[in-house]
Amino acid sequence: MSSPDPQVRAARNHSTPGGGRGPVVAVTGAATGVGALLTERLAASEEVKQVVAIDERRGECDAAQWNILDVRDPAIAEKLRGADVVVHLALDLDLGSDAAARTAYNVRGTQTVLTAAAAAGVHRVVLCTSAMVYGALEDNELPLSEDAELRATAEATGVGDLLEIERLARRAPRAHPGLNVTVVRPAVLVGGTDTALTRYFESPRLLVVTGSRPAWQFCHVEDLVSALEYAVLEKIDGELAVGCDGWLEQEEVEELSGIRRMELPSAVALGAAARLHRIGLTPSPAGDLAYTMYPWVVSGSRLHDAGWRPQWTNEEVLAELLEEVAGRHTVVGRRLGRKDATAAGAAGATVALLGAAAVVRRARKARRR
Repeated sequence: MSSPDPQVRAARNHSTPGGGRGPVVAVTGAATGVGALLTERLAASEEVKQVVAIDERRGECDAAQWNILDVRDPAIAEKLRGADVVVHLALDLDLGSDAAARTAYNVRGTQTVLTAAAAAGVHRVVLCTSAMVYGALEDNELPLSEDAELRATAEATGVGDLLEIERLARRAPRAHPGLNVTVVRPAVLVGGTDTALTRYFESPRLLVVTGSRPAWQFCHVEDLVSALEYAVLEKIDGELAVGCDGWLEQEEVEELSGIRRMELPSAVALGAAARLHRIGLTPSPAGDLAYTMYPWVVSGSRLHDAGWRPQWTNEEVLAELLEEVAGRHTVVGRRLGRKDATAAGAAGATVALLGAAAVVRRARKARRR
């Protein structure tokens, strides 16, 4: 076996400000978002010896040992040598990303990290997907247990990638004996995030599909980071769901947000969403709507049994989300300018969208002449 990478070897000999003597932890996607928050938290922890940060650019945590590379690069195996735990957070779930390129990055990156971790002698990999993998279905139990069947399809943004990552996670211990894989599945993530579900609250009206049964459960990024730390420190393993305790009914969301609903038949809402996505007017496919129609609330019982508790309530996270999106105007996932937003507020979201779609079609016809 080759000797550890010099940066990891230095990490083993370097104590954190808190004097930690625990595991060396590698974090991918460490420069931004959840990865940056986790890197800072672990670097300050007395229970972590050192953090090896991996990203395509350097982040702001000076206490971490930085390695600048793409997670799809097989050279990552040398950067992981000597680490005890890897937390893989280098995922692209951006609404504006090309779907094929996004999948290539997410799936290939996860494959490479799992293979590299095994080759480097890492004993634990922590992956982060989403509670969306359970699927939003009318007959879902409230709440879902962690071992509920994953019934999602690939019709919503990024969910196909997350399902493939889940499959890789299940196969990895068989392909690499001795490698432990923990998967963390957060509910609707809030706190500097931009997803189809957070954009739902930027709309002039909250779209409600007739006959649907929405149930809203949120997860603040601080609680997700706390749950990831639990997994890193081996206080828990396996498949974990994380979110606020309980959920909010649609009526409660409307009362708390002060945003009125606009109710539409399923065929109209789904048909319009599919057409608008097909012509490129909105980034969200029709499959995203299912997650605003039916429940996918999780119990989080495994984390609770291990002694973890969320620090945020659904009401508090919703309030923060509303503060974050204040001043933004979105209809079915498409951000609108001030002029468009005024029209949407006056005419109703669907009318504005269908009108915009008609404009796009007329413009395309004019270009073909």
